Amino acid sequence: MNPIRPVFIISDHTGITAEIIGKSLLSQFPGEAFATESLPFVDSQDKVEDAANRIREAWKVSSLKPLVFATMTEASARAALEATGAVVMDIYGHFLGMMIGELGRPAVAVKGQSHSASDAGAYHDRIDAVNFSLAADDGLSTQKYEQADLILVGVSRSGKTPTSLYMAMQYGLKVANYPLTPENFEHHSLPESLMPYLKKLRGLTLKPERLAAIRSERRPNSTYASLATCKQELDQAYNMLTDVGIPILDSSTRSVEEIAAILRQSLLKGAK
Repeated sequence: MNPIRPVFIISDHTGITAEIIGKSLLSQFPGEAFATESLPFVDSQDKVEDAANRIREAWKVSSLKPLVFATMTEASARAALEATGAVVMDIYGHFLGMMIGELGRPAVAVKGQSHSASDAGAYHDRIDAVNFSLAADDGLSTQKYEQADLILVGVSRSGKTPTSLYMAMQYGLKVANYPLTPENFEHHSLPESLMPYLKKLRGLTLKPERLAAIRSERRPNSTYASLATCKQELDQAYNMLTDVGIPILDSSTRSVEEIAAILRQSLLKGAK
């Protein structure tokens, strides 16, 4: 087994940007072992020095040079991290330097701008979208479907709710979701409440084995979680959706982020 290398994700605000980029890069090295520590809101010199000391201590304990993913807007803070001798991947510093060279003007350091509430309109849209997705979760409030940007359809535990909420929070999209149940399958067609909104519908599916594993965590040794039930429901859902031309996305090996990005792209293409 490979030794565990310390990894730090450091930001003077939420750290969302550094975390997304850092974890994406780390995932490209599946054979390596990493111990990741996130340090958000490192927004004073004292906190920067504390973070630097943690990096040095981790290096001493592990005997491996730490990896540091950082989004620090202050040049002095970036310099303090680099002084540790760790492998510092300074996301802002690297790209800001490139942009300054091209634009010919200095950047204005504003902490947390990319994930702040300073854009009141966008922030309000995201909150509205989250409230909508909660209200229209799991087949509730079908009368609100006229307001929906997207309606996810699939069998129970196919990933509809987390995807709906992620798209609301990340993109400000109003996403409803509707679960297909044995009662729906008895009628061999989509519920009437969905039929006026076929252009908004997207199906989610997954491999029967994956669905059975997910359901078993909730109801072990049940008919609901059996492989036979999962396969039957997935086949019936697939037939119902394809009969009316609904695009279907397999979520078996995709993260919520990937699923959401693919669905959003399909909406953008459909709007052209």
